[in-house]
Amino acid sequence: MTALDALPWPLLLAALAGGYLLGSIPFGLILTRYAGLGDVRAIGSGNIGATNVLRTGRKGLAAATLLGDALKGTLAVLLAGRFGLEPALVAGFGAFLGHLFPVWLGFKGGKGVATFLGVLLALSPLGLLAFAAIWLGLAFTLKYSSLAALAASALTPLVLWALGQPPVAFLFLLLAALLWWKHAPNIRRLIDGTEGRIGQKG
Repeated sequence: MTALDALPWPLLLAALAGGYLLGSIPFGLILTRYAGLGDVRAIGSGNIGATNVLRTGRKGLAAATLLGDALKGTLAVLLAGRFGLEPALVAGFGAFLGHLFPVWLGFKGGKGVATFLGVLLALSPLGLLAFAAIWLGLAFTLKYSSLAALAASALTPLVLWALGQPPVAFLFLLLAALLWWKHAPNIRRLIDGTEGRIGQKG
Protein backbone atom coordinates (compact mmCIF):
# COMPACT_ATOMS: atom_id res chain seq x y z
CA MET A 1 0.00 0.00 0.00
CA THR A 2 1.37 3.41 -0.97
CA ALA A 3 1.28 6.60 1.07
CA LEU A 4 -1.45 7.92 -1.20
CA ASP A 5 -3.55 4.82 -0.52
CA ALA A 6 -3.37 5.60 3.21
CA LEU A 7 -4.76 9.11 2.78
CA PRO A 8 -8.49 9.86 2.56
CA TRP A 9 -9.36 10.70 -1.03
CA PRO A 10 -11.67 13.56 0.03
CA LEU A 11 -8.60 15.28 1.50
CA LEU A 12 -6.66 14.92 -1.75
CA LEU A 13 -9.62 16.10 -3.81
CA ALA A 14 -10.03 19.10 -1.51
CA ALA A 15 -6.32 19.89 -1.91
CA LEU A 16 -6.62 19.65 -5.69
CA ALA A 17 -9.76 21.80 -5.81
CA GLY A 18 -8.42 24.37 -3.37
CA GLY A 19 -5.13 24.61 -5.23
CA TYR A 20 -6.94 24.94 -8.54
CA LEU A 21 -9.18 27.77 -7.29
CA LEU A 22 -6.20 29.67 -5.89
CA GLY A 23 -4.23 29.14 -9.07
CA SER A 24 -7.16 30.37 -11.15
CA ILE A 25 -6.98 33.90 -9.70
CA PRO A 26 -5.94 36.02 -12.74
CA PHE A 27 -3.79 38.64 -11.05
CA GLY A 28 -2.64 40.18 -14.33
CA LEU A 29 -6.21 40.79 -15.45
CA ILE A 30 -7.39 42.01 -12.05
CA LEU A 31 -4.49 44.41 -11.51
CA THR A 32 -4.59 45.97 -14.97
CA ARG A 33 -8.34 46.50 -14.79
CA TYR A 34 -8.02 48.01 -11.31
CA ALA A 35 -5.36 50.36 -12.67
CA GLY A 36 -7.76 51.49 -15.40
CA LEU A 37 -5.83 49.86 -18.25
CA GLY A 38 -8.66 47.66 -19.50
CA ASP A 39 -8.31 44.01 -20.45
CA VAL A 40 -4.66 42.92 -20.70
CA ARG A 41 -5.77 40.14 -23.04
CA ALA A 42 -6.45 42.78 -25.69
CA ILE A 43 -2.77 43.73 -26.03
CA GLY A 44 0.47 42.03 -26.97
CA SER A 45 0.33 38.26 -26.78
CA GLY A 46 -3.10 38.28 -25.14
CA ASN A 47 -1.61 36.49 -22.16
CA ILE A 48 -2.53 37.30 -18.55
CA GLY A 49 1.00 36.87 -17.19
CA ALA A 50 3.58 39.40 -16.04
CA THR A 51 5.41 39.56 -19.39
CA ASN A 52 2.31 40.78 -21.17
CA VAL A 53 1.37 43.11 -18.31
CA LEU A 54 4.80 44.68 -18.78
CA ARG A 55 3.73 45.67 -22.29
CA THR A 56 1.39 48.20 -20.70
CA GLY A 57 4.50 50.10 -19.64
CA ARG A 58 3.69 49.66 -15.96
CA LYS A 59 6.65 47.85 -14.44
CA GLY A 60 5.10 47.95 -10.98
CA LEU A 61 1.99 46.18 -12.19
CA ALA A 62 4.09 43.57 -13.97
CA ALA A 63 6.09 42.95 -10.78
CA ALA A 64 2.90 42.69 -8.74
CA THR A 65 1.47 40.22 -11.26
CA LEU A 66 4.62 38.11 -11.09
CA LEU A 67 4.49 38.11 -7.30
CA GLY A 68 0.79 37.30 -7.15
CA ASP A 69 1.04 34.48 -9.67
CA ALA A 70 3.97 32.98 -7.76
CA LEU A 71 2.57 33.34 -4.26
CA LYS A 72 -0.78 31.75 -5.11
CA GLY A 73 1.18 28.57 -5.83
CA THR A 74 3.17 28.95 -2.63
CA LEU A 75 0.05 29.53 -0.56
CA ALA A 76 -1.76 26.53 -2.03
CA VAL A 77 1.15 24.24 -1.12
CA LEU A 78 1.61 25.66 2.38
CA LEU A 79 -2.07 25.37 3.27
CA ALA A 80 -2.36 21.79 2.07
CA GLY A 81 1.06 20.95 3.49
CA ARG A 82 -0.41 21.13 6.99
CA PHE A 83 -1.90 17.71 6.22
CA GLY A 84 1.23 16.14 4.78
CA LEU A 85 3.48 16.08 1.73
CA GLU A 86 1.03 14.32 -0.57
CA PRO A 87 -1.74 16.92 -0.17
CA ALA A 88 0.88 19.63 -0.67
CA LEU A 89 2.00 18.04 -3.95
CA VAL A 90 -1.59 17.68 -5.14
CA ALA A 91 -2.38 21.29 -4.22
CA GLY A 92 0.70 22.51 -6.06
CA PHE A 93 -0.38 20.59 -9.14
CA GLY A 94 -3.87 22.06 -8.80
CA ALA A 95 -2.53 25.61 -8.50
CA PHE A 96 -0.43 25.16 -11.63
CA LEU A 97 -3.41 23.79 -13.56
CA GLY A 98 -5.53 26.67 -12.28
CA HIS A 99 -3.09 29.23 -13.63
CA LEU A 100 -2.85 27.52 -17.01
CA PHE A 101 -6.57 26.80 -17.31
CA PRO A 102 -8.54 29.25 -15.09
CA VAL A 103 -12.24 28.48 -14.92
CA TRP A 104 -13.07 32.20 -14.78
CA LEU A 105 -11.44 32.91 -18.16
CA GLY A 106 -12.74 30.07 -20.28
CA PHE A 107 -9.73 27.93 -19.31
CA LYS A 108 -7.35 30.27 -21.16
CA GLY A 109 -4.61 31.29 -18.73
CA GLY A 110 -0.91 32.01 -18.48
CA LYS A 111 2.16 30.01 -19.38
CA GLY A 112 2.99 29.01 -15.84
CA VAL A 113 6.54 30.13 -15.06
CA ALA A 114 5.65 32.32 -12.07
CA THR A 115 3.35 29.71 -10.52
CA PHE A 116 5.97 27.03 -11.21
CA LEU A 117 8.41 29.11 -9.15
CA GLY A 118 5.90 29.71 -6.38
CA VAL A 119 5.20 26.00 -5.96
CA LEU A 120 8.93 25.31 -6.08
CA LEU A 121 9.56 27.90 -3.36
CA ALA A 122 7.19 26.12 -1.00
CA LEU A 123 8.44 22.61 -1.71
CA SER A 124 12.17 23.14 -2.23
CA PRO A 125 13.86 26.51 -1.67
CA LEU A 126 17.17 24.96 -2.76
CA GLY A 127 15.50 23.83 -5.95
CA LEU A 128 14.33 27.39 -6.51
CA LEU A 129 17.89 28.68 -6.06
CA ALA A 130 19.10 26.14 -8.62
CA PHE A 131 16.38 27.24 -11.06
CA ALA A 132 17.39 30.88 -10.57
CA ALA A 133 21.08 30.10 -11.12
CA ILE A 134 20.36 28.19 -14.33
CA TRP A 135 18.00 30.87 -15.61
CA LEU A 136 20.39 33.71 -14.86
CA GLY A 137 23.34 31.92 -16.42
CA LEU A 138 21.52 31.12 -19.65
CA ALA A 139 19.68 34.42 -19.86
CA PHE A 140 22.96 36.33 -19.43
CA THR A 141 24.84 34.32 -22.05
CA LEU A 142 22.13 33.57 -24.65
CA LYS A 143 19.82 36.59 -24.11
CA TYR A 144 16.64 34.50 -24.48
CA SER A 145 14.35 34.62 -21.44
CA SER A 146 12.04 31.89 -22.76
CA LEU A 147 14.91 29.52 -23.55
CA ALA A 148 16.43 30.09 -20.11
CA ALA A 149 13.08 29.33 -18.45
CA LEU A 150 12.52 26.21 -20.55
CA ALA A 151 15.99 24.86 -19.81
CA ALA A 152 15.75 25.64 -16.10
CA SER A 153 12.33 23.97 -15.84
CA ALA A 154 13.60 20.86 -17.63
CA LEU A 155 16.57 20.57 -15.29
CA THR A 156 14.56 21.21 -12.12
CA PRO A 157 13.30 17.60 -11.74
CA LEU A 158 16.90 16.34 -11.98
CA VAL A 159 18.02 18.86 -9.36
CA LEU A 160 15.19 17.83 -7.03
CA TRP A 161 16.06 14.15 -7.49
CA ALA A 162 19.68 14.91 -6.65
CA LEU A 163 18.50 16.76 -3.54
CA GLY A 164 16.76 13.60 -2.35
CA GLN A 165 13.18 14.68 -3.12
CA PRO A 166 11.85 12.08 -5.61
CA PRO A 167 8.12 12.82 -5.05
CA VAL A 168 8.72 16.53 -5.61
CA ALA A 169 10.88 15.73 -8.64
CA PHE A 170 8.04 13.72 -10.16
CA LEU A 171 5.60 16.59 -9.65
CA PHE A 172 7.96 19.01 -11.37
CA LEU A 173 8.48 16.60 -14.23
CA LEU A 174 4.74 16.93 -14.87
CA LEU A 175 4.78 20.70 -14.40
CA ALA A 176 7.76 21.11 -16.73
CA ALA A 177 6.01 19.07 -19.43
CA LEU A 178 2.94 21.31 -19.19
CA LEU A 179 5.10 24.43 -19.14
CA TRP A 180 6.88 23.33 -22.32
CA TRP A 181 3.55 22.61 -23.97
CA LYS A 182 2.27 26.10 -23.14
CA HIS A 183 5.49 27.56 -24.56
CA ALA A 184 5.07 25.86 -27.95
CA PRO A 185 4.84 29.24 -29.78
CA ASN A 186 8.08 30.39 -28.12
CA ILE A 187 9.79 27.12 -29.06
CA ARG A 188 8.74 27.57 -32.70
CA ARG A 189 10.11 31.12 -32.70
CA LEU A 190 13.36 29.94 -31.13
CA ILE A 191 13.74 27.34 -33.87
CA ASP A 192 12.89 29.91 -36.55
CA GLY A 193 15.23 32.48 -35.04
CA THR A 194 12.43 35.02 -34.53
CA GLU A 195 12.13 34.90 -30.74
CA GLY A 196 12.80 38.24 -29.10
CA ARG A 197 16.01 38.59 -27.10
CA ILE A 198 16.33 40.19 -23.68
CA GLY A 199 16.75 43.94 -24.15
CA GLN A 200 15.69 43.81 -27.77
CA LYS A 201 13.42 46.67 -28.86
CA GLY A 202 10.64 46.50 -31.41
